[in-house]
Amino acid sequence: MPIVRNLGRAASQLLQSSGCGCGVSLVPVRAIGVSPRQVASDASFHSMTFSESDHPRVLITGGLGQLGVGLAKLLRKRFGKNNVILSDIRKPADNVFYSGPFIFADILDYKNLREIVVNNRITWLFHYSALLSAVGEANVPLARAVNITGLHNVLDIAAEHNLRLFVPSTIGAFGPTSPRDPTPDLCIQRPRTIYGVSKVHAELMGEYYHYRYGLDFRCLRYPGIISADSQPGGGTTDYAVKIFHDAIKTGKFKCYLRPDTRLPMMYIDDCLKATLEVMEAPAESLTMRTYNISAMSFTPEELAQEVQKYVPELQMTYNVDQVRQAIADSWPMNFDDSNARRDWGWKHDYDLPELVTMMFSYLGSDSRIAQAN
Repeated sequence: MPIVRNLGRAASQLLQSSGCGCGVSLVPVRAIGVSPRQVASDASFHSMTFSESDHPRVLITGGLGQLGVGLAKLLRKRFGKNNVILSDIRKPADNVFYSGPFIFADILDYKNLREIVVNNRITWLFHYSALLSAVGEANVPLARAVNITGLHNVLDIAAEHNLRLFVPSTIGAFGPTSPRDPTPDLCIQRPRTIYGVSKVHAELMGEYYHYRYGLDFRCLRYPGIISADSQPGGGTTDYAVKIFHDAIKTGKFKCYLRPDTRLPMMYIDDCLKATLEVMEAPAESLTMRTYNISAMSFTPEELAQEVQKYVPELQMTYNVDQVRQAIADSWPMNFDDSNARRDWGWKHDYDLPELVTMMFSYLGSDSRIAQAN
């Protein structure tokens, strides 16, 4: 498959990724079906020995993105450092590499990914490899390979090896014909980006694998995630991260969305907490495979007003990017996450004022906060 291989090489230069598989003999999955992917009968793996533990053995794909490093840190505190393996196709920073196990994993390379799962006796897999909305629109073939072909590889491996699989979804999984204020868990979904289409595909494929093969698939639709630990990565909601960096560095920020563009947002600590909570929730408490989660909803203008409490001299201007604005206008304004709050007790900790305080404190603006207080 030369096209997929070439796309895999291109992905190495951009974001997260993975390849194709092969097959002859069927491998059973649980008691209700067979593996959806045939596996070569002569496949061989290196044997490794690990101490027995009640903790899950975790693999995080696409782990050098906005959420992977933070999730690894949280899970290592809970399950032990050596039980959580971070992976990506990019070279990690020294502080990430030495903080716990790291491995190269290309999600377009089915055989290698399967070998990693077997060798490391993985039981939980968090699949974060994806191209985001704006980046995906700039390179649709690559987004299709990473976001869809990579997902298929992960689904097949998870089903074959009885993994508990988490795949994040997004506000981008909805479209202009979806109800926007609020957006319920179940409604029409007709996104107009390859990112959104791939996430609807992931939701439906995960649900199908759950009912067809017994896969323990769990999914959350994330709102825009705000974190001080990473630079903006090409998402439509990334203005809500960039404003803090620019406010501190230059006191000026040019926003690519209209000032009245309302979108659901969440501080990263709430996002990581929700992810762990839904993975630990008893299976019998889950009434669906994919849930909305929400914390706050604001516009660029409202965010700027809150930021100006700490940086009064901030100059906010607008230069609307028509592509990103069209994407944002097709997304929910508010999420209805009542099912998550009912089924597994979801509750957020951070609203807009707490979010802004946390961002400035982590970005080294304590003096401004002290002055504002």
